[in-house]
Amino acid sequence: MTKTNGSGGETRHVLGISGGKDSSALAIYMRDEVPQMEYFFCDTGAELPETYEYLNRLEAALGKPIERLNSTRDFDHWLEVYQGTLPSPQMRWCTKNLKIKPLEAWVGDDDVISYVAIRADENRLGYVSTKPNITAVFPFREDGIDRAGVDRILDEAGIGLPAYYEWRTRSGCYFCFFQRKHEWVGLKDRHPELFDKAVAYEEKVNYQQTAMKGRKYTWSQGESLDELLARRQEIEAKHRDAMERAARRIKPNRPLLEILSDAHDEDDDQVGCAVCHL
Repeated sequence: MTKTNGSGGETRHVLGISGGKDSSALAIYMRDEVPQMEYFFCDTGAELPETYEYLNRLEAALGKPIERLNSTRDFDHWLEVYQGTLPSPQMRWCTKNLKIKPLEAWVGDDDVISYVAIRADENRLGYVSTKPNITAVFPFREDGIDRAGVDRILDEAGIGLPAYYEWRTRSGCYFCFFQRKHEWVGLKDRHPELFDKAVAYEEKVNYQQTAMKGRKYTWSQGESLDELLARRQEIEAKHRDAMERAARRIKPNRPLLEILSDAHDEDDDQVGCAVCHL
């Protein structure tokens, strides 16, 4: 039932799109249930080309636009603000400034119901705003929709999965520090120009930090991207072995994405950003 907010208007219904399968499936799932739904995407300015292409397909399926936030302040703006310090799992200024703040500024003081794409088979919460005017709801969890249900929703809508799932298991920036080692290799193969830009960020930041006698910053934990690429054969061999083990563990005829996710978890089981990767 619709209620009025503190300003006398109706409660807004919003649903964030990450560019991943779960949030996209939830958008389609709620399309007819909540016709007044407002869809939004926090654009960092550093998304994969496949993400933008998928958003266009999703808009066509939804029959309404997806609001793009961050039109003026992208990743490069905030990198300057933080004086060239790259974001990391310990300091996620990218999540704070490119995801959370734009959302909360966009909704303002309106009473808002935020629809969060956590599946019934997941044991995590995702991002829930602490603002008192934003109430989070979890339709997939409430209705028992699991990963197979998400795949079915996307297939029936005719949009399938984003193309990056052929080599990467998470949405997010092309230089996301939560990427697994083999996913960095995948970026080099599929988008060499973006890989080179990520290397350039490292080199620029570390040149500045060296002049300041600071620490060394890298996207991938423990090594620079050049060092990672020098280990390409080792990383690929480890990934092939992990894929074979994952294929034996998982039931027959399961999607490649499940096998890929399981294999990548052997390499790095670090949980990705809850805001970016829904």
